[in-house]
Order: sequence, then structure tokens, then C-alpha cells
Amino acid sequence: MLTSKNEALAEMEVEGNSRESVVDIKKNKQKKGILHDLYFNNKNTIAELSNSLHISIPSITALVDELVEEKWISETGFAISKQGRRPAIYGINPHKNFVLTLDINTHDTRIAVLNLKNEIVFSQVFDLQLKNNPSFLETLFHLVDKIVEQKVSKGKEIIALGVSIPGLVNKKTGINYTYKSLNNENTSLGKLIENHFNLPTFVINDSKATAFGEYHFGLAKGKSHVLSVNVDWGIGLGIVLNGEIFDGASGFAGELGHIQVNPDGVLCSCGKVGCLDTITSASSLLKSIKEGLRNGHVSKLGEYKDSLENINLEMVIDAAQQGDGFAIDIIHNIGLELGKGLSIAVHLFNPQIIIIDGVLSKAQKLIVNPIEHAINKYCLTDFKEDLSIEISQLSEDAKIFGVHAYVVESLLKTA
Repeated sequence: MLTSKNEALAEMEVEGNSRESVVDIKKNKQKKGILHDLYFNNKNTIAELSNSLHISIPSITALVDELVEEKWISETGFAISKQGRRPAIYGINPHKNFVLTLDINTHDTRIAVLNLKNEIVFSQVFDLQLKNNPSFLETLFHLVDKIVEQKVSKGKEIIALGVSIPGLVNKKTGINYTYKSLNNENTSLGKLIENHFNLPTFVINDSKATAFGEYHFGLAKGKSHVLSVNVDWGIGLGIVLNGEIFDGASGFAGELGHIQVNPDGVLCSCGKVGCLDTITSASSLLKSIKEGLRNGHVSKLGEYKDSLENINLEMVIDAAQQGDGFAIDIIHNIGLELGKGLSIAVHLFNPQIIIIDGVLSKAQKLIVNPIEHAINKYCLTDFKEDLSIEISQLSEDAKIFGVHAYVVESLLKTA
């Protein structure tokens, strides 16, 4: 069931009004701190929580007892101890509260529900493509309502929504400047969704969501300087600088796909000519494959020459992995061009690691090898010494985990 913000987070909210005492405000902040710690560290003992949050053992014990009673957290076992009583380990209760996430892109929409232990309990992809049209929201609302009612609602209290979406999402206002029709005058997409479902809603750019997922749960965990490349239906870049996700002044940083790489190239969806998006995205790959088959290129995919609309990305990657020369060449060229673009980013940000995420990461070494080749060719030697390029271990779940982490972090802000 969808649960309103006031019902689910009443005991956790810090309103700061005259009716709430300073003691209550402090206690609520400390409770949020405990939940935040347990979410991102998975589990901890009383002593570890006390040390991490700088709260005395007696105070932490009382707060933990309250959170257990309120069913936010639960005892999960006992830590190893050389002597004396083994201390109890506490973790987030996976059965109490849930977050509904929407991964919206120009190819489809994925709806997923996660518990506060970051476990996906429901996930389904729907044939709903992002359109810069107000009617898209109506369709989205109808779809989510239907899915929640039919497949999600039983015993699950949804306390918030997280939305991953392409485009220039202003961090302060939530306005998506790329898909302006999804906003209503000065009301952002996130606020419209929040008003419809009566739940706190948090919207984040898809590439930043991917970077969030990698930073908290993937290959970027524990690293301070990371480039997370979302090679999806568009090209985006998530940037970790000095251990923090880099947003830029308005939240727009990382639009790698819209640097110009070919002044004489084709028109991009953004209105400019020759953007990296037009030659390295999954959309451009399918376009190149279909154009090549139309022009007589020999390929295993040639059997679809008279029904090109039936060719999908998985078929192209599968053909390449089975040795199809034409498919390999197309993916190789995409990797080279992407590597050239990334070389600029490497010189700007000097990362420890480049993580390849998104749908094209399924091509594995077929996409990584040409990226490495281009970076070796176009980057200064000293920049490459401590740099590794790796395929995400989270794959397309990086975005979902990232949206979820962004929601939880936003809900549990203590300042």
C-alpha cells in the first residue's frame, strides 16, 4: 500500500515547530543517524554505532530499543567476542518499509520496489518510452497505480518514491529542463508525482543515479575519484570528486553525451549537431546496424533485412559475441569514439577508475577494449598509470540502487 509521508515518518520527522521540544528534535536526528548508518553499513553493534555517531552507549542503547519497538530495525545476530557476552548486531528491518523506484528512459520504464536493506523485492520493465509530453505523466501514473494495486500493495508500506530520468535536472528546483513538458509551469516533475501519490518524491538524473549506486554499493565504493559512464540510450557521466558525487552549479555536470565530436555530423535530440550521443549511444548503435544491413553489409542479422524493426540491442550484442564481424565492428567503433570523449574527462578529472555502466556494458570486453585503446592513444601517459577501466558488477541495477540510496539519504538527512 502507498503510505503517506505523515503516517510512515511521523516519529522520524523534524518539524522544528514550537510543539516539539529540543530534546525530541535531537532524538529524532539521532534516530535518523542510526538508520543512515545501518543502511549504508548494513549492520552494526551498539558499540560500533556509539563510536560512529559519537553518542554514549546508554543513549544509543535507548534509541536502538525504540527503533526495534517501532520495527525500523531488528536484531540480526551476535558479533564474535573473545570474552564475555557476545554483543548483538542490529540491521534494518527488511519487512517494515519500502521505496518504489522508477527508472525512466527513452526506451522503456522499469518499476522496482526495494526494502530498506537495499534488496529488490519487485522489478518489472514496461514498454513505456519517455516522451516530452504531458500525456506521458498520465500514462505513468496509471501504470504505477495499476502495478501497486495488483502486484506491490500486499503488506508493503511504500514510504517514498525515487525517480531516475535523463536530462538536465536542476538539483534545487527539481525542474527537468530537457523534458520541459513534464513540468507544470513552475511545478517540477517530482512535485507532480509527489502530489499524485501523496508521498515524498526525489528525482535524480539517470547518470548521477548510476554513480550513486556504484559509489555506495559497487566498484566505486571506498574510492575518491571515479568516472561512471552510463552507456545507455544516451551517454551520461557520473563524477565522484574527493569522495563526493559532483553536481556542478545547478546539478547538470556530466553531460558527456553532448560534447561535439563531429561538426559535420547528424542532428542530436538536444538540437546541436555531431554530439557524442549521436555516434556512441545504444540508440545510435541500432541505427548504424540497421543502416548497414539496408546497404548490404553481410551479417548474421541479415535475416532481418526485411524486418529491421525487430532487431534489438540484445540481438546485436549476442551476434557480436558469437563472432559476427559487422556487429563487432560497430561496437568497436562506438568504443573508440567513446574512448576519445572519455580522454577529455580523464585529463579534466584524473580518476582512479572508469566504470562502464548501462545497457551497452553487456558487450563486456567488446566495448571495453576499444575504450582502453583510445585512452591509451589520446591520454598523457602519467594519467594512465593508476587508472583502471572496468565493467560494472551491478549492471543495470546500479541505477536502481543509486536512486534508492538517494531517496534514503534524502529522507534521513539529520542537518
